[in-house]
Amino acid sequence: MKLTKKRHACIRLEKDGQVLVIDPGTFTEEDAAVGADAILVTHEHLDHFNEDRLRAGLEANPGARLWTLRSVAEKVSAAFPGRVHTVGHGDTFQAAGFDVQVHGELHAVIHPDIPRITNVGYLVDGSVFHPGDALTVPGADVDTLLLPVQAPWSKISEVIDYVREVKPRRAIDVHDALLTDLARPIYDMQIGGLGGAEHVRLTPGDSSDA
Repeated sequence: MKLTKKRHACIRLEKDGQVLVIDPGTFTEEDAAVGADAILVTHEHLDHFNEDRLRAGLEANPGARLWTLRSVAEKVSAAFPGRVHTVGHGDTFQAAGFDVQVHGELHAVIHPDIPRITNVGYLVDGSVFHPGDALTVPGADVDTLLLPVQAPWSKISEVIDYVREVKPRRAIDVHDALLTDLARPIYDMQIGGLGGAEHVRLTPGDSSDA
């Protein structure tokens, strides 16, 4: 399985000629979902779900399917009948040849005065875990953790402790569009030194085996 980092929270997985894309949001490339056979969306926030980018992917490939939670599915299901599937915590399914498990239910707390929305994470092929906007521990072995490294709802100590709790072989940064180049070496040093896992930062467009 090949993993390609796209901008911010979006990643692309390729296996056996099939492509799965997770979270093509507003901060990622306009064509991030184009070429996908399956698309997964963790929640409705614009940096994870951009309707235009999602529609571009589904329109480019009439065989492409979307799996997501209800709040996103309701926005696009009428335009793509039979191609949008609603999922929740505990569900398992196959998407374009990838085995997917769904973990988690709620977005992380941004502030107590802001109502929490739903959020799900996806464990792909029992190996790669994308938690969306939450520090969900999937309760299963994770080889590659897609680590939301910086967000309005987190601080670096929580990010480090999350890596320690999940115990992946490696953690690859995602959710990083707002992290400045000045701050990146600090995050690299702290997470790499204290997280207990190999810490990897890929430039958008770079790939790695997964």
